Amino acid sequence: MEQPFDVTGTNGRFDVICTVNGGGKSAQADAIKYGIAKALLAFNPELRQTLKKAGFLTRDARIKERKKYGQRGARARYQWSKR
Repeated sequence: MEQPFDVTGTNGRFDVICTVNGGGKSAQADAIKYGIAKALLAFNPELRQTLKKAGFLTRDARIKERKKYGQRGARARYQWSKR
């Protein structure tokens, strides 16, 4: 989670308090890392090149697919019974 600080050389200069929910531990860590990178970018726009090259400014756009009507879930269909 502290990788954006390591890459930009700003270790120990900021205190971070954050609240995340949903997903797993890895996804939450990535979300915090993304948020820290965005905050560093707002603090100093000159860090953009460094953060972009390290891949910290890329948001993971995957979200849960909605449940469709007439189906059990997003992709799963109801089981068909012959008899």
